[in-house]
Amino acid sequence: TIAKHIDGAAAASKAILIDCFAGVGGNIIAFAQSERWKRVYAIEKDPRALACAKHNAEIYGVGGRISWYEGDCFEILRKELAELSHHSIIFASPPWGGPGYRSDRIFDLAKMQPYTLTDLLFPFQQMTEDVVLYLPRTSDVRQLAKRSSEGSKTTVMHYCMEGASK
Repeated sequence: TIAKHIDGAAAASKAILIDCFAGVGGNIIAFAQSERWKRVYAIEKDPRALACAKHNAEIYGVGGRISWYEGDCFEILRKELAELSHHSIIFASPPWGGPGYRSDRIFDLAKMQPYTLTDLLFPFQQMTEDVVLYLPRTSDVRQLAKRSSEGSKTTVMHYCMEGASK
C-alpha cells in the first residue's frame, strides 16, 4: 500500500507523519497501523469528515495514536506544528476539483481546485523538504519536475492496486 511504501522510503530521522487532508481517515489510519511513526497528526477542515475519521480510527484501534486537528492545514502547520518540521513528513491527498480530472488526458496541476500545486508545495516545503502528494494518475509530471531543486530528483510513483491504476 501507499502507507507501507512511505514507511519504508522515509529516512529514519523522520518520526512524525502529518496528513494535511485527512478526510474520513483512510490514509491516516493506515499510517497509524504501521507503527513506524512515533506520532501521526491528522488535519481536516470539515468537522463532519473529521468526526467520521475519529470514529473510523477507533474502529481500527488506532484512535489513540493520532493527534487530531480541525481547521485549515496551512494555518495549523504554521501555528501548531512548525516545531516538528525537522522530524516530519507531510502527506497530502488534496481535493482535486471534482470529477472533471478524469476527462483530462493530462491533468493540469495549476488548475487543480481549490489548491493548485503551487498553493500546496510552497507552504509545505517551508516546513520540510519531505512532502508526499497523492495526485490524479494523469497529473502532468513535468509540472512536478519543475518544482524540484536544481540537481535534485522528484520521485513519482504510479500504483496498480486491485486491478486499477492509482
